[in-house]
Amino acid sequence: MKNTFPIRTFIVVASLIVAASMARAELMVGNKAPGLQTGKWIQGEPVPAFDSNHVYIVEFWATWCGPCVQSIPHLNQLWQKFKDRGVIVIGVDVWDSDDAVAPFVKKKGSNMTYRVALDDKSRDPEGFMSANWWPRKVNHHGIPTAFIINRDGNIAWIGHPMSLQETVLEDIVSGHYDLARAATDYQKDFQLNQQFQDLQGKLFSAIKQKKWDEAQVALNNIDTLIPHMTNGFTSSRLNVLLGQKKFDEAYQFADVASKRHATDDYWQNELAWTIAISDGSEARLLGLAQTMAESAARLTQGTNSAALDTLARIQFMLGKKAEAIATEDKAVSVENQAKAKSDLEKSLASYRDGKLPEVKE
Repeated sequence: MKNTFPIRTFIVVASLIVAASMARAELMVGNKAPGLQTGKWIQGEPVPAFDSNHVYIVEFWATWCGPCVQSIPHLNQLWQKFKDRGVIVIGVDVWDSDDAVAPFVKKKGSNMTYRVALDDKSRDPEGFMSANWWPRKVNHHGIPTAFIINRDGNIAWIGHPMSLQETVLEDIVSGHYDLARAATDYQKDFQLNQQFQDLQGKLFSAIKQKKWDEAQVALNNIDTLIPHMTNGFTSSRLNVLLGQKKFDEAYQFADVASKRHATDDYWQNELAWTIAISDGSEARLLGLAQTMAESAARLTQGTNSAALDTLARIQFMLGKKAEAIATEDKAVSVENQAKAKSDLEKSLASYRDGKLPEVKE
């Protein structure tokens, strides 16, 4: 099966910034907000349009995006605290269909109580919100990205929802927010992010072509440009070390990163998957990857098919065919989405045939 590593790695990095392209006009802090035009409302009373009586947080997300899922508790906490003061939170899923979103939201229950809607794709297959707020084709924003719309209908804040501080929302709600200063600061960050996007493109291109030394140079340049972004490239750094065959350094790096995220199933699985799909990983690294994958499966109580899929791959690579088959079979049983289940079933058949499933880019 194709695990979600290639996509997730991009999202993890892109979601930490507001990347931009000059190919088309960019939404900036201080701009008038585009219209609100969603598709089906999955949860909460529909909002037909922005009005002057409310402050809105519009967040773009998807069910399969790890950082999006991690952001939900924070957004829910903000919603619970500010909902009686005119704040409306809308999570707009820009990727999935109703059959994926509705069960996901229902499962979250009291941990995800704000409004949730799908993008409107009735006239544009890209979706109205994607096309007008978050143009995917130029990588304008990664997901998750949140926009705060003030009572004047202007964009007051743009960023990763986890970086949204309660004090900022308080200032916007109370009318004490300096929008002019925020707009100036955002413009400065925008210019910096253009440089970052160029380096990020070079990094991903080098990794895809397995030009590991070039990838290392790109990582070094990113560290120089934006030091605080370092933690956003954990998977890429591990990938480069593995590609360079620096297995001792890779082991130490992965071990430290795993311990730093000991209770985070997303990162446990991400690190394990990075090792599992690398070329020529040593048995010691695979042993560490198995420990991390087992941790991810345990933290999700065996209900996360991606974590189980990662674990099955590592078990097979370690010569544990029977265990791999049993684990992949469980991954199939807990997966509800048809396409993902089909991919898992193909991997299961591959294990039964004694073959390691191919990982497609």
